[in-house]
Amino acid sequence: LREVVREIFRTIPAGVGSEGAIKRPSRDEARELLVKGARWAIERGLGRSEDLRFIEEGGCLSGADPEAVSNRAYERGLPQVGTLGSGNHFVEVQVVDAVYRPEIAARFGLREGSVTIAIHSGSRGFGYQVCDDFIATMMKASRAYGIELPDRQLCCAPLSSPEAKRYTGAMYAAANYAFCNRQVMMALAEKALARALGRREADLEMRLIYDVCHNIGKWEEHDGKRVFVHRKGATRALPPGHPLVPEAYKETGQPVFVPGDMGRSSFLLIGNARASRDTFASTCHGAGRQFSRSAMKRMVAGQDLTGTLEREFGVIVMGHSRDGVAEEMPQAYKDASLVVDVMERAGISDKVVRLKPLGCVKG
Repeated sequence: LREVVREIFRTIPAGVGSEGAIKRPSRDEARELLVKGARWAIERGLGRSEDLRFIEEGGCLSGADPEAVSNRAYERGLPQVGTLGSGNHFVEVQVVDAVYRPEIAARFGLREGSVTIAIHSGSRGFGYQVCDDFIATMMKASRAYGIELPDRQLCCAPLSSPEAKRYTGAMYAAANYAFCNRQVMMALAEKALARALGRREADLEMRLIYDVCHNIGKWEEHDGKRVFVHRKGATRALPPGHPLVPEAYKETGQPVFVPGDMGRSSFLLIGNARASRDTFASTCHGAGRQFSRSAMKRMVAGQDLTGTLEREFGVIVMGHSRDGVAEEMPQAYKDASLVVDVMERAGISDKVVRLKPLGCVKG
Protein backbone atom coordinates (compact mmCIF):
# COMPACT_ATOMS: atom_id res chain seq x y z
CA LEU A 1 0.00 0.00 0.00
CA ARG A 2 2.77 2.43 0.87
CA GLU A 3 4.42 1.81 -2.49
CA VAL A 4 1.10 2.30 -4.30
CA VAL A 5 0.61 5.69 -2.61
CA ARG A 6 4.23 6.63 -3.27
CA GLU A 7 3.95 5.70 -6.97
CA ILE A 8 0.76 7.75 -7.40
CA PHE A 9 2.50 10.64 -5.63
CA ARG A 10 5.42 10.37 -8.08
CA THR A 11 3.23 10.01 -11.18
CA ILE A 12 0.51 12.65 -10.77
CA PRO A 13 1.86 16.16 -10.21
CA ALA A 14 0.09 17.94 -7.35
CA GLY A 15 0.24 21.20 -5.45
CA VAL A 16 -0.18 24.86 -6.34
CA GLY A 17 0.92 25.48 -9.93
CA SER A 18 1.76 21.82 -10.53
CA GLU A 19 2.41 20.91 -14.15
CA GLY A 20 4.19 18.47 -16.44
CA ALA A 21 1.98 15.34 -16.23
CA ILE A 22 2.00 15.00 -20.01
CA LYS A 23 3.62 16.86 -22.88
CA ARG A 24 2.33 20.43 -22.98
CA PRO A 25 -0.38 20.71 -25.68
CA SER A 26 0.12 23.23 -28.46
CA ARG A 27 -2.38 26.08 -28.75
CA ASP A 28 -4.22 24.24 -31.55
CA GLU A 29 -4.28 21.04 -29.49
CA ALA A 30 -5.60 23.01 -26.53
CA ARG A 31 -8.47 24.41 -28.59
CA GLU A 32 -9.29 20.85 -29.64
CA LEU A 33 -9.13 19.71 -25.99
CA LEU A 34 -11.59 22.41 -24.92
CA VAL A 35 -14.12 21.16 -27.49
CA LYS A 36 -13.58 17.39 -27.13
CA GLY A 37 -13.09 17.03 -23.37
CA ALA A 38 -12.24 13.51 -22.20
CA ARG A 39 -12.17 12.16 -25.77
CA TRP A 40 -9.04 14.26 -26.40
CA ALA A 41 -7.16 12.23 -23.79
CA ILE A 42 -8.51 8.89 -24.99
CA GLU A 43 -7.40 9.63 -28.54
CA ARG A 44 -3.88 9.96 -27.12
CA GLY A 45 -3.95 6.57 -25.41
CA LEU A 46 -5.01 7.81 -21.97
CA GLY A 47 -7.98 5.63 -21.14
CA ARG A 48 -10.42 3.59 -23.19
CA SER A 49 -13.28 4.62 -25.46
CA GLU A 50 -15.81 2.81 -23.22
CA ASP A 51 -14.91 5.27 -20.44
CA LEU A 52 -16.97 7.90 -22.25
CA ARG A 53 -20.17 5.95 -21.52
CA PHE A 54 -19.58 6.52 -17.81
CA ILE A 55 -18.84 10.26 -17.83
CA GLU A 56 -21.48 12.94 -17.47
CA GLU A 57 -22.53 14.11 -20.96
CA GLY A 58 -20.05 11.65 -22.47
CA GLY A 59 -17.16 13.71 -21.11
CA CYS A 60 -17.96 16.74 -23.27
CA LEU A 61 -20.37 19.64 -22.85
CA SER A 62 -21.50 20.99 -26.22
CA GLY A 63 -21.32 24.72 -26.76
CA ALA A 64 -17.75 25.23 -25.54
CA ASP A 65 -16.22 28.32 -27.13
CA PRO A 66 -12.40 28.41 -27.21
CA GLU A 67 -12.63 31.97 -28.57
CA ALA A 68 -14.25 33.16 -25.33
CA VAL A 69 -11.16 32.13 -23.35
CA SER A 70 -8.38 34.62 -22.57
CA ASN A 71 -4.72 34.16 -23.46
CA ARG A 72 -3.93 34.14 -19.74
CA ALA A 73 -6.27 31.16 -19.21
CA TYR A 74 -4.54 29.27 -22.03
CA GLU A 75 -1.11 30.03 -20.59
CA ARG A 76 -2.13 28.85 -17.13
CA GLY A 77 -3.97 25.78 -18.34
CA LEU A 78 -1.73 24.32 -21.03
CA PRO A 79 0.99 22.95 -18.70
CA GLN A 80 -1.48 21.69 -16.07
CA VAL A 81 -3.39 18.98 -17.97
CA GLY A 82 -3.33 15.81 -15.86
CA THR A 83 -2.40 17.50 -12.57
CA LEU A 84 -4.15 17.39 -9.22
CA GLY A 85 -3.68 20.90 -7.89
CA SER A 86 -4.17 21.88 -4.25
CA GLY A 87 -6.95 22.73 -1.79
CA ASN A 88 -9.38 19.86 -1.23
CA HIS A 89 -8.29 17.97 -4.35
CA PHE A 90 -7.01 14.44 -3.83
CA VAL A 91 -6.30 10.99 -5.21
CA GLU A 92 -7.39 8.39 -2.67
CA VAL A 93 -7.03 4.62 -2.48
CA GLN A 94 -10.12 3.18 -0.77
CA VAL A 95 -11.69 -0.15 0.14
CA VAL A 96 -15.39 -0.99 0.25
CA ASP A 97 -16.01 -1.87 3.91
CA ALA A 98 -19.83 -1.75 4.03
CA VAL A 99 -22.46 -2.58 1.41
CA TYR A 100 -25.98 -1.23 1.91
CA ARG A 101 -27.56 -2.30 -1.39
CA PRO A 102 -25.73 -5.40 -2.68
CA GLU A 103 -27.61 -5.74 -5.98
CA ILE A 104 -26.96 -2.13 -6.95
CA ALA A 105 -23.34 -2.32 -5.78
CA ALA A 106 -22.87 -5.35 -8.03
CA ARG A 107 -24.08 -3.29 -11.01
CA PHE A 108 -21.21 -0.91 -10.28
CA GLY A 109 -18.77 -3.84 -10.01
CA LEU A 110 -18.38 -3.41 -6.25
CA ARG A 111 -18.56 -5.78 -3.30
CA GLU A 112 -17.11 -5.77 0.20
CA GLY A 113 -13.31 -5.73 -0.10
CA SER A 114 -13.23 -4.08 -3.54
CA VAL A 115 -10.44 -1.53 -3.93
CA THR A 116 -11.26 1.80 -5.57
CA ILE A 117 -9.35 4.93 -6.52
CA ALA A 118 -11.19 8.24 -6.21
CA ILE A 119 -9.99 11.40 -7.93
CA HIS A 120 -11.21 14.88 -7.07
CA SER A 121 -9.93 17.72 -9.23
CA GLY A 122 -11.25 20.09 -11.86
CA SER A 123 -10.19 22.67 -14.39
CA ARG A 124 -7.15 23.85 -12.42
CA GLY A 125 -5.67 27.29 -13.18
CA PHE A 126 -7.53 27.33 -16.49
CA GLY A 127 -10.97 27.36 -14.87
CA TYR A 128 -9.84 29.71 -12.12
CA GLN A 129 -8.69 32.20 -14.74
CA VAL A 130 -11.93 31.91 -16.73
CA CYS A 131 -13.84 32.79 -13.56
CA ASP A 132 -11.47 35.62 -12.70
CA ASP A 133 -11.71 37.07 -16.21
CA PHE A 134 -15.50 37.15 -16.17
CA ILE A 135 -15.93 38.69 -12.70
CA ALA A 136 -15.19 42.13 -14.15
CA THR A 137 -17.45 41.45 -17.15
CA MET A 138 -20.34 40.36 -14.95
CA MET A 139 -19.91 43.23 -12.50
CA LYS A 140 -20.41 45.64 -15.41
CA ALA A 141 -23.29 43.55 -16.74
CA SER A 142 -25.06 43.55 -13.38
CA ARG A 143 -24.99 47.34 -13.34
CA ALA A 144 -26.00 47.62 -17.00
CA TYR A 145 -29.04 45.34 -16.54
CA GLY A 146 -30.08 46.93 -13.23
CA ILE A 147 -29.43 43.83 -11.09
CA GLU A 148 -28.96 44.60 -7.38
CA LEU A 149 -26.26 42.46 -5.76
CA PRO A 150 -26.30 41.51 -2.07
CA ASP A 151 -22.74 40.27 -2.63
CA ARG A 152 -20.36 41.01 -5.51
CA GLN A 153 -19.69 37.28 -5.89
CA LEU A 154 -23.28 36.97 -7.13
CA CYS A 155 -22.58 39.19 -10.13
CA CYS A 156 -24.50 37.95 -13.15
CA ALA A 157 -26.25 38.73 -16.40
CA PRO A 158 -29.50 37.56 -18.06
CA LEU A 159 -29.02 34.20 -19.76
CA SER A 160 -30.04 35.68 -23.11
CA SER A 161 -27.42 38.46 -22.94
CA PRO A 162 -24.18 38.47 -24.96
CA GLU A 163 -22.16 38.50 -21.72
CA ALA A 164 -23.87 35.35 -20.43
CA LYS A 165 -23.56 33.53 -23.74
CA ARG A 166 -19.86 34.30 -23.89
CA TYR A 167 -19.40 33.18 -20.30
CA THR A 168 -21.25 29.88 -20.74
CA GLY A 169 -19.07 29.17 -23.80
CA ALA A 170 -15.96 29.73 -21.68
CA MET A 171 -17.41 27.80 -18.71
CA TYR A 172 -18.18 24.78 -20.89
CA ALA A 173 -14.63 24.95 -22.22
CA ALA A 174 -13.42 24.82 -18.60
CA ALA A 175 -15.73 21.88 -17.85
CA ASN A 176 -14.32 20.00 -20.84
CA TYR A 177 -10.81 20.78 -19.61
CA ALA A 178 -11.81 19.26 -16.26
CA PHE A 179 -13.21 16.10 -17.89
CA CYS A 180 -9.95 15.74 -19.81
CA ASN A 181 -7.85 16.48 -16.74
CA ARG A 182 -9.50 13.74 -14.69
CA GLN A 183 -9.34 11.31 -17.61
CA VAL A 184 -5.57 11.82 -17.86
CA MET A 185 -5.13 11.40 -14.10
CA MET A 186 -7.21 8.22 -14.12
CA ALA A 187 -4.94 6.75 -16.80
CA LEU A 188 -1.84 7.85 -14.89
CA ALA A 189 -3.18 6.35 -11.65
CA GLU A 190 -3.74 3.03 -13.42
CA LYS A 191 -0.17 3.07 -14.72
CA ALA A 192 1.14 3.92 -11.23
CA LEU A 193 -0.84 1.10 -9.64
CA ALA A 194 0.43 -1.41 -12.19
CA ARG A 195 4.04 -0.35 -11.61
CA ALA A 196 3.69 -0.51 -7.83
CA LEU A 197 2.20 -4.01 -7.98
CA GLY A 198 4.50 -5.27 -10.74
CA ARG A 199 1.58 -6.19 -12.97
CA ARG A 200 0.24 -5.33 -16.42
CA GLU A 201 -2.46 -2.67 -16.54
CA ALA A 202 -4.86 -5.11 -18.23
CA ASP A 203 -4.49 -7.51 -15.30
CA LEU A 204 -5.80 -4.91 -12.84
CA GLU A 205 -9.30 -5.07 -14.38
CA MET A 206 -9.85 -1.42 -13.53
CA ARG A 207 -12.90 0.35 -14.92
CA LEU A 208 -14.46 3.76 -14.52
CA ILE A 209 -17.63 3.75 -12.39
CA TYR A 210 -18.58 7.38 -13.06
CA ASP A 211 -17.25 10.92 -13.49
CA VAL A 212 -19.48 13.89 -12.73
CA CYS A 213 -19.23 17.68 -12.26
CA HIS A 214 -20.17 19.39 -9.03
CA ASN A 215 -19.58 23.05 -9.93
CA ILE A 216 -21.41 23.76 -13.16
CA GLY A 217 -24.38 25.56 -14.69
CA LYS A 218 -26.16 23.87 -17.60
CA TRP A 219 -29.42 23.54 -19.45
CA GLU A 220 -31.55 20.56 -18.41
CA GLU A 221 -35.17 19.48 -18.65
CA HIS A 222 -37.17 19.21 -15.43
CA ASP A 223 -40.94 18.77 -15.15
CA GLY A 224 -41.21 19.24 -18.89
CA LYS A 225 -39.46 22.62 -18.79
CA ARG A 226 -36.03 23.59 -20.07
CA VAL A 227 -34.23 25.28 -17.17
CA PHE A 228 -30.69 26.38 -16.40
CA VAL A 229 -29.51 24.48 -13.31
CA HIS A 230 -26.53 25.90 -11.42
CA ARG A 231 -24.93 23.34 -9.08
CA LYS A 232 -22.37 24.83 -6.75
CA GLY A 233 -21.37 22.57 -3.89
CA ALA A 234 -23.90 20.07 -5.23
CA THR A 235 -23.79 17.12 -7.57
CA ARG A 236 -26.26 15.68 -10.05
CA ALA A 237 -28.39 12.75 -8.82
CA LEU A 238 -30.51 11.47 -11.70
CA PRO A 239 -33.18 8.82 -10.97
CA PRO A 240 -33.52 5.34 -12.51
CA GLY A 241 -34.72 5.40 -16.11
CA HIS A 242 -33.52 8.92 -16.85
CA PRO A 243 -32.24 9.22 -20.46
CA LEU A 244 -28.93 10.76 -19.33
CA VAL A 245 -28.09 7.83 -17.04
CA PRO A 246 -25.68 5.35 -18.70
CA GLU A 247 -27.45 2.30 -20.14
CA ALA A 248 -25.68 0.00 -17.66
CA TYR A 249 -27.16 1.99 -14.77
CA LYS A 250 -30.66 2.62 -16.14
CA GLU A 251 -32.28 0.48 -13.45
CA THR A 252 -30.17 1.82 -10.56
CA GLY A 253 -30.03 5.57 -11.11
CA GLN A 254 -26.93 7.71 -11.43
CA PRO A 255 -23.96 7.03 -9.14
CA VAL A 256 -23.31 9.88 -6.68
CA PHE A 257 -19.97 10.32 -4.92
CA VAL A 258 -19.76 12.01 -1.53
CA PRO A 259 -16.12 12.28 -0.37
CA GLY A 260 -15.34 12.15 3.31
CA ASP A 261 -11.96 13.34 4.57
CA MET A 262 -8.49 11.86 4.87
CA GLY A 263 -9.41 9.92 8.00
CA ARG A 264 -13.07 8.99 7.57
CA SER A 265 -15.19 7.23 4.99
CA SER A 266 -16.53 8.38 1.65
CA PHE A 267 -19.79 7.09 0.16
CA LEU A 268 -21.26 6.00 -3.14
CA LEU A 269 -24.98 6.79 -3.40
CA ILE A 270 -27.59 6.77 -6.15
CA GLY A 271 -30.08 9.38 -7.28
CA ASN A 272 -33.80 8.77 -7.02
CA ALA A 273 -37.14 10.11 -8.19
CA ARG A 274 -37.67 12.40 -5.18
CA ALA A 275 -34.44 14.30 -5.92
CA SER A 276 -35.71 14.76 -9.45
CA ARG A 277 -38.91 16.32 -8.08
CA ASP A 278 -37.53 18.31 -5.15
CA THR A 279 -33.98 19.42 -5.99
CA PHE A 280 -33.68 19.43 -9.80
CA ALA A 281 -32.03 15.97 -9.45
CA SER A 282 -29.29 17.20 -7.11
CA THR A 283 -27.75 16.13 -3.81
CA CYS A 284 -24.76 17.08 -1.65
CA HIS A 285 -21.22 16.69 -2.99
CA GLY A 286 -19.42 16.54 0.36
CA ALA A 287 -19.75 17.05 4.08
CA GLY A 288 -18.65 20.68 4.25
CA ARG A 289 -16.03 22.35 6.42
CA GLN A 290 -16.22 22.99 10.16
CA PHE A 291 -13.04 25.08 10.32
CA SER A 292 -11.43 27.39 7.79
CA ARG A 293 -8.07 26.60 6.22
CA SER A 294 -6.31 29.30 8.23
CA ALA A 295 -7.92 28.07 11.46
CA MET A 296 -6.77 24.52 10.74
CA LYS A 297 -3.17 25.60 10.19
CA ARG A 298 -3.21 27.29 13.59
CA MET A 299 -4.88 24.31 15.29
CA VAL A 300 -2.34 21.71 14.12
CA ALA A 301 0.80 23.85 14.22
CA GLY A 302 3.80 21.80 15.29
CA GLN A 303 2.04 18.42 14.98
CA ASP A 304 3.27 15.39 13.04
CA LEU A 305 0.36 15.39 10.61
CA THR A 306 1.06 12.36 8.43
CA GLY A 307 2.16 10.41 11.49
CA THR A 308 -1.10 11.25 13.24
CA LEU A 309 -3.15 10.19 10.22
CA GLU A 310 -1.35 6.86 10.03
CA ARG A 311 -1.42 6.11 13.76
CA GLU A 312 -4.94 7.29 14.57
CA PHE A 313 -6.78 6.62 11.32
CA GLY A 314 -4.64 3.98 9.59
CA VAL A 315 -4.30 6.12 6.45
CA ILE A 316 -1.02 6.67 4.58
CA VAL A 317 -0.94 10.28 3.37
CA MET A 318 1.60 11.92 1.10
CA GLY A 319 1.30 15.64 0.51
CA HIS A 320 3.28 18.11 -1.56
CA SER A 321 3.10 20.73 1.18
CA ARG A 322 2.60 20.68 4.93
CA ASP A 323 0.02 23.46 4.69
CA GLY A 324 -1.97 21.45 2.16
CA VAL A 325 -2.24 18.54 4.60
CA ALA A 326 -2.88 20.82 7.61
CA GLU A 327 -5.81 22.55 5.89
CA GLU A 328 -7.45 19.21 5.11
CA MET A 329 -7.03 17.28 8.38
CA PRO A 330 -10.16 15.26 9.29
CA GLN A 331 -11.33 17.65 12.01
CA ALA A 332 -11.65 20.39 9.37
CA TYR A 333 -14.77 18.66 8.06
CA LYS A 334 -18.13 17.47 9.26
CA ASP A 335 -18.59 13.70 9.35
CA ALA A 336 -19.74 12.65 5.86
CA SER A 337 -21.62 9.67 7.33
CA LEU A 338 -24.00 12.03 9.13
CA VAL A 339 -24.55 14.08 5.99
CA VAL A 340 -25.36 11.12 3.72
CA ASP A 341 -27.72 9.78 6.39
CA VAL A 342 -29.60 13.09 6.27
CA MET A 343 -29.75 12.90 2.46
CA GLU A 344 -31.15 9.37 2.67
CA ARG A 345 -33.72 10.21 5.35
CA ALA A 346 -34.80 13.20 3.26
CA GLY A 347 -35.33 10.81 0.36
CA ILE A 348 -32.91 12.67 -1.93
CA SER A 349 -30.24 10.00 -2.45
CA ASP A 350 -29.69 6.44 -1.24
CA LYS A 351 -26.53 4.84 0.17
CA VAL A 352 -24.97 1.99 -1.81
CA VAL A 353 -21.49 1.42 -0.32
CA ARG A 354 -19.12 2.96 2.22
CA LEU A 355 -15.49 3.50 1.19
CA LYS A 356 -12.79 3.45 3.85
CA PRO A 357 -9.63 5.47 3.03
CA LEU A 358 -6.35 3.54 2.89
CA GLY A 359 -3.96 6.04 1.31
CA CYS A 360 -4.25 9.59 0.05
CA VAL A 361 -2.20 11.95 -2.14
CA LYS A 362 -2.70 15.70 -1.52
CA GLY A 363 -1.40 18.87 -3.11
